[in-house]
Amino acid sequence: MDKPLRIALTKGRLEKDTIGLLEKIGYDCTQVREKGRRLILPIGGANIEVVLAKANDVITYVEHGVCDMGVVGKDTIMEMQGKFFEMVDLGFGKCKFALATKKGSKFYGGYNVKTIATKYPNVTRNYFESKGMDVEIVKIEGSVELAPLLELSDAIVDIVETGTTLKENGLEVIEDVCPISARLIVNMASMKMRQSEIEAFVKLIEENIGG
Repeated sequence: MDKPLRIALTKGRLEKDTIGLLEKIGYDCTQVREKGRRLILPIGGANIEVVLAKANDVITYVEHGVCDMGVVGKDTIMEMQGKFFEMVDLGFGKCKFALATKKGSKFYGGYNVKTIATKYPNVTRNYFESKGMDVEIVKIEGSVELAPLLELSDAIVDIVETGTTLKENGLEVIEDVCPISARLIVNMASMKMRQSEIEAFVKLIEENIGG
């Protein structure tokens, strides 16, 4: 038997949603559900192994070919910009990138260069370049909402799901940047070497998403 197809899953909610999808297809995911501290787990009844990783690492593992496939958010794909095939929009993990400011503040207008705080400098840079705007970007690791409150930035670009955190901190969305959801990605070499296996798996995924 060939070595198992290896699929890296983003730990947390995307992991749970993906396992639910795999079970809907008919795969036995008991070992993954009862993982304990294990990070590499077999899927019962299929020649597939699951690797549990952080989002950025999912892309690294797929890009370097140690995993054939991965499930990761579009946000991470846009920020990391790796080399792989983006195969399927899985339809879960939905949220959006948005531009937000302090409530009532005027963002557009004036000649001064705006400062934007974000955890996603590449996404932010690309967005404002597409608008023909020159901005200064400050990378924040923690709660990006603090930056405009402390007057470190004029606005933030961040992932917004419900908007509750923004509202509670006196911020408001002034523009949606783009929608986000989970995607199935595939290593380029794996797609050539194991094309029939991967295409069969992708077909099963496509037939079972949504609904």
